[in-house]
Amino acid sequence: MAAVATDPGFLLLEDGTLFNGRLHGNPPPEGAEVVFTTNMTGYQEVFSDPSYRGQIVVMTTPQIGNYGINLEDPESSHAQVAGVVVRELSPTYSNWRADGDLLSWLLEAGVPILEDVDTRRLTKHLRSSGVMRGIIGRGEKPSMQIVAQLESCPSMEGLDLASVVSTDAQYEWGDANAQCHIVAYDFGIKRNILRLFEATGCRVTIVPATTTAEEVLAMHPDGVFLSNGPGDPDAVEYAPAMVRAIANSGTPMFGICLGHQLIGLAFGGETTKMPYGHRGGNHPVLDVATGRVLITSQNHGFAVKGDEAGIPGAPDLEVTHVNLNDKSVEGIRHRALPVFAVQYHPEAAPGPHDAQPLFRQFLKSVQETARRG
Repeated sequence: MAAVATDPGFLLLEDGTLFNGRLHGNPPPEGAEVVFTTNMTGYQEVFSDPSYRGQIVVMTTPQIGNYGINLEDPESSHAQVAGVVVRELSPTYSNWRADGDLLSWLLEAGVPILEDVDTRRLTKHLRSSGVMRGIIGRGEKPSMQIVAQLESCPSMEGLDLASVVSTDAQYEWGDANAQCHIVAYDFGIKRNILRLFEATGCRVTIVPATTTAEEVLAMHPDGVFLSNGPGDPDAVEYAPAMVRAIANSGTPMFGICLGHQLIGLAFGGETTKMPYGHRGGNHPVLDVATGRVLITSQNHGFAVKGDEAGIPGAPDLEVTHVNLNDKSVEGIRHRALPVFAVQYHPEAAPGPHDAQPLFRQFLKSVQETARRG
């Protein structure tokens, strides 16, 4: 286990609110958007999810770290978050799969951890005032330099972070002899998405975020997947034309999270910044067609504008799912083309798994399109 730090530290929010605690790690202070997640388990998956790039994550669960970390479950090759804020970091861990402790893993990645924070008060503040920029620093209170650094931190609105976290080069995943070939756009793709495609008998070619439609169609894929990812979907200006070109070719398409938002934009919709977003593993979503309620994992701060009645400016899109807490759009489908997407995470690890059948729905669409072709 890493040694327990006793240095005082703080989280300063852009509205001037200060939260004191104890700081682990000594990376240079970095401004970032401060968000909270209600996940009770899966902290390693959260911290390694590229969709959290550029964010300081507040854990609402009082204690984390009790089952350590392992080398099999991360959603990317390293921790992606800009910082972690917790009430208590477990001093010990116990799990038969554990390879080490959470604190050492975060420190090795250069991620600061602020402990002994009143995370309940912090979460209530973010719910009331909305997510905002913040900075983690050492000491009892911030210096003028820290304040100036926070003020210079860019807002999440207008940031294209998808191209930042995307792979630099194309690569393959799964059985090279698998008959079903999926091309996946990496806007910040989670590894469990690739694991599930592999488990359903697919080989996947993962391509950089800026790959053109012509390059993808030249691979003759059976289907195209648009991944999750961080940042403002409106800033991913190179994506909508690509999405339309591939969709209009008749190639089946499936999007998750940022991929969902990009499909909405591609067909005339708009996106909006949410007050504090949806982050956690317990969000109820209504399947409009069946009336069934899914408990879902979510991680997004932007949403496609619309409601159960439809997407303004996008008559070709039908709303398939809505959030039961705030009625925001959680799923869309093209009325004529084999294209659909969801805002939540059907691949969620460690769960819930209510929506995993969507992967089979996509493969069914792939098979039906192949038969017609």
